[in-house]
Amino acid sequence: MSGVARRTVVAAAGAAGLTAALAACGGGGTEDKAEGQEGATLARTGDIPVGGGKVLAGQNLVITQPKAGEFKAFSSKCTHAGCAVSGVENGVIVCPCHQSHFDVSDGSVKSGPATAPLPPTPIQVVGDEISLG
Repeated sequence: MSGVARRTVVAAAGAAGLTAALAACGGGGTEDKAEGQEGATLARTGDIPVGGGKVLAGQNLVITQPKAGEFKAFSSKCTHAGCAVSGVENGVIVCPCHQSHFDVSDGSVKSGPATAPLPPTPIQVVGDEISLG
């Protein structure tokens, strides 16, 4: 293999690796959105405590109930470093990686290091079923 061909192969392999790394760290793609079919039941209203919530890891979603009968949903991917939030306690959604806290009512940052809110996800409540809206 000539020196030019070797360099071409090495450069192409490096570019492919860089592209894969950037894709894994990038945001805004479909991996940030809730997964599942619109209309499919995600949870039941009784599963979501008032003032709390539930993380649906397989859906990349966290559903909260800030006030009785009011349900909200947000991406479960922390806006600081992309970690998955781990739970909802005392009115905040908690990211375990760096302890960012987000408000259950609107996804806004209560404490950082995150500086951007969790993106909202549209849901609908019909009877006691919560589904993507």
